[in-house]
Amino acid sequence: MTAGAWAELLRISALFTVPGDALAGAAAAGLRPGRATALAAGASLCLYEAGMALNDWADRDEDAVDRPHRPIPSGRITPSAALTAAGALTAAGLALAARAGRPALTVATGLAATVWAYDLRLKHTPAGPAAMAAARGLDLLLGATATAAAARRHGGGAGRAVPPGGPAAPPEARTRTAAAKAHAPRTGRPTTAGTTRAPAPALTAAALLTAHTYAVTAVSRHEAQGGSTATPLAALAAVTALAGAVAAERTARNGGPAAPAPVRLLRTALAGAYLRTAARPLAHAALNPSPPLTQRAVGGGIRAMIPLQAALAARAGATGTGLAVMGLVPLARALSRKVSPT
Repeated sequence: MTAGAWAELLRISALFTVPGDALAGAAAAGLRPGRATALAAGASLCLYEAGMALNDWADRDEDAVDRPHRPIPSGRITPSAALTAAGALTAAGLALAARAGRPALTVATGLAATVWAYDLRLKHTPAGPAAMAAARGLDLLLGATATAAAARRHGGGAGRAVPPGGPAAPPEARTRTAAAKAHAPRTGRPTTAGTTRAPAPALTAAALLTAHTYAVTAVSRHEAQGGSTATPLAALAAVTALAGAVAAERTARNGGPAAPAPVRLLRTALAGAYLRTAARPLAHAALNPSPPLTQRAVGGGIRAMIPLQAALAARAGATGTGLAVMGLVPLARALSRKVSPT
């Protein structure tokens, strides 16, 4: 069992698509990332890798026919080792989430259950794409929930992100925030009501990421045999609509001003990068639905998650977070030339 075999089993080139979920979740919640966000990202990475190992363990008989070069059917990694890794990585992910607080652990538990259900039962059923999409949406909500819960525990110490409408919240918003603090229970500890729920804007961001994941997963069901033109076309239409939704101006709350021109330009550029990364290989797969081109479309859809996460962060006003997430693109591209993300 070599390091290269484990890198292939765990799809390390796809790892760079994971941290942006937590960062985009924190941004969508209107908060700066902090220690809890980092713990959520670590939990996400562990659970993602657990899903990769479990996926190949569950598909080992199918891969022996369709993908005999993969680590398990080729004999480079034993099935028991892959299953043990999946269990250990799941435990590590839940432990990291627990350190971020009970709300984060609750979301991470749902995420882990979704990952295991997908790999062991749902992957080859009509519910497969929905299960995979739900896992990505939960991953973003994990970052939002962990960051928001930490902010509540520390009295908002995580800090507010720059709102979409400008560098400062409107005066009436600040007044309401002060009033809320003044009327908060003085029990010496944070309230527990609603602590497992992510802020509403994070739900919107999670829905957009979920829609993208559903489209890519639907295409991936044909990557071994190819032959589907309708599915890549539907996915192409979906990512085009998603790019438009992300690039569109988000209505500022409380009558605040529109986002400054540089912010709007950055958001549009990131949405364009997302569309370019995902749309081109999907169009090729629709024109020629061969297995190699379908696999490229799936790989492009996976890599496109990074600019999508960056665009979601910029849409929430966190331009610095968006640019930081985009910094992962060259790393993902370089590694994908050595290890396939699919």
